[in-house]
Amino acid sequence: MFLHLVVIAWLYVAVMMAVAEATNTNGSLLGAIVTFVLYGLLPMGIVAYILATPARRRARRAREAAQETPTEPSASVPPDQRREAPADAPVAPVRKED
Repeated sequence: MFLHLVVIAWLYVAVMMAVAEATNTNGSLLGAIVTFVLYGLLPMGIVAYILATPARRRARRAREAAQETPTEPSASVPPDQRREAPADAPVAPVRKED
């Protein structure tokens, strides 16, 4: 929440600086755009990226933890009810002779 407030407040200041640049007698529209980008968008993009690092790190760790823990949905079902052949079958399968 704090990050959003800081970004909005600083972008407001940058817009006001750009408006002052555009409306000044020696200013120009190009100068206003450059002022807004260099004083507003670029610094806030860097700040937002740095302050969002812990959230990205938590998401990455959660994603890695989800990939590491194998989830077998049929682990609680006994092997004979899964309709699978047991791994160590005591009887060899019978083949039809020609």
